[in-house]
Amino acid sequence: MKNIKAIIFDAYGTLFDVNSAAEKCKDKIGSKWEKFADYWRTTQLEYTWLRSLMNRHKDFLQVTEESLYKSMKKFEIDLSMKNELLSLYKVLSTFKEVPEVLKKLKEKKFKLGILSNGTPNLLEELIKSNNLQNIFDDVFSIEEVGIYKPDSKVYEIPIRKYKIKKEEVVFLSANTWDVCGGGNYGFNSVWVNRNNNIFDYLDYKPKNEIKNLKELLDIV
Repeated sequence: MKNIKAIIFDAYGTLFDVNSAAEKCKDKIGSKWEKFADYWRTTQLEYTWLRSLMNRHKDFLQVTEESLYKSMKKFEIDLSMKNELLSLYKVLSTFKEVPEVLKKLKEKKFKLGILSNGTPNLLEELIKSNNLQNIFDDVFSIEEVGIYKPDSKVYEIPIRKYKIKKEEVVFLSANTWDVCGGGNYGFNSVWVNRNNNIFDYLDYKPKNEIKNLKELLDIV
């Protein structure tokens, strides 16, 4: 890719492992912890889309808590664990290669940003708990526009700030619908396919597909 000025990352599932909260409680949850974590994530995303469609916005912390409550009831997990799981969600771990790759990209003088459904406070806590405070030039939250991805108004946020062309942005996400949202807006969207999944049929093909962020260093 040529003439790239900014690299924008999705947060949840791309930089930060959304299953790590449940994994840290797997001794209490038992062998169903991974299915529970997947269900929690799926429900959380469904709630963001449904609330956007209904024009009934709640912030990502509220959505995460409500989807957690449903998931705990579904998997018959002791509700006394709710606060523990929610606290762990606020300090999710990065995927293993993320800190090193971000540091190398910073050295290359790209503008680095996060564009996320998360609230500013949630994102700030994630960054701080993973010692990434000096990496990102900007952290953009959908709260600026009050609607969730993949609404095009979300992807416009960094363009308004940087005053650059859409094609000068690389946007990375592990979520296919997010890749499509950014790509249809005009970004060079890259799919981080960590789990060998199949891309959704949404009239967009990613510019590149990578298995982890290390492979990004070969294309920018």
